[in-house]
Amino acid sequence: MPLYLDEDQTMLQDSVRPFIAEQAPPSHLREFRDKNCKDGFSHDLWKQFGEMGFTGILASEDDGGLGMGHVEAGVVLEEIGRNLTPSPFLVTSVAGVTALSEAGAALREKYLPGIIAGETVLGIAIDEGAKHRPERIAMQAERSGNGFKLSGKKQFVLQGGSADALIVAARTGGSAGETQGLTLFAVDKDASGLSMESARLVDSAMAAHIDFDGVEVTADAVVGEVDQGWTVLRKVLAATRVGSAAEMIGVGTGAMGMTVDYLKQRKQFGRLIGEFQALQHRAAHLYGELEIARAAVLKAQQLLDAAGSGDSEEAELWVSIAKAKAGAACDLAVREGVQMHGGMGMTDEYDIGLYLKRDRALAEFMGDSNYHANRVAELSGY
Repeated sequence: MPLYLDEDQTMLQDSVRPFIAEQAPPSHLREFRDKNCKDGFSHDLWKQFGEMGFTGILASEDDGGLGMGHVEAGVVLEEIGRNLTPSPFLVTSVAGVTALSEAGAALREKYLPGIIAGETVLGIAIDEGAKHRPERIAMQAERSGNGFKLSGKKQFVLQGGSADALIVAARTGGSAGETQGLTLFAVDKDASGLSMESARLVDSAMAAHIDFDGVEVTADAVVGEVDQGWTVLRKVLAATRVGSAAEMIGVGTGAMGMTVDYLKQRKQFGRLIGEFQALQHRAAHLYGELEIARAAVLKAQQLLDAAGSGDSEEAELWVSIAKAKAGAACDLAVREGVQMHGGMGMTDEYDIGLYLKRDRALAEFMGDSNYHANRVAELSGY
């Protein structure tokens, strides 16, 4: 598969790029940060995403979506990252839709029309600690009548406080550390026994720490099969990890573009600092690292699309390669950006600091570079 966008994907990019740049540039993030918005994103913009068709990119045509793939979702996510746009696209239209694609018709009919219209937001409740360790899920789902009773805690659930429903991973069998015995549930936000505490992340996005105190759900809330949730969760994790990697490519590219523009404008000792060879070398090195990372992300997206969103070991391997490489490249981009901006890079007046903060949040989301580098080694037999 060629590692570049085809004609249709390029047309999508030509539609997405000016729309997001105009409607939600970095100043849009500042607006929602400075007014301390409880949701951290614009519901009006989310509605516009629906009108443009972005929210249903991964939903099947039978469910009213566009029936596209992870490459196309990545096109949207890269522009979201480039502009630091606060949006529930990654957790709702990528993670949530991937989970619902494995659900029964009743759940799909309940949630997908609202998502596609840009009216519904989902939260993905997986992690239970400070670090991403999905294999260690310990939250319990005990049989209760014709349904289940959920008890436990979930941490750092993005958009959890503004979500209309949560996709929750809990244990119906086995013990923490095992992949067998997991089940996924769709839980409405107003379920009795569900409480949450909002948390603003370093990039000003909103997350929630959620407590499930005997939350009762019916058997119809099960996504996939009871005790077979790892099969669905693998697909959700693969989609969300490669999606976050695509957004990081956008963040890194946005930071690099801002830095290169600064090199062309700032003068020192009577010369543009972009004329200094040492800075030219650093900028060229950064460009190369970002392009390598972009190729790795595109390769992972293509393999997921070809393999049905995570059924291929090769696809899973490349997803972790992509997340690790995108994490390293984006980290380099924001650090170089701050340094090349000099003292101004440490002030809130310049947007480069906002790129640094978004990188820090995305780096931890769905596993940092160290987690995925280790996973690449394990999947390669080491």
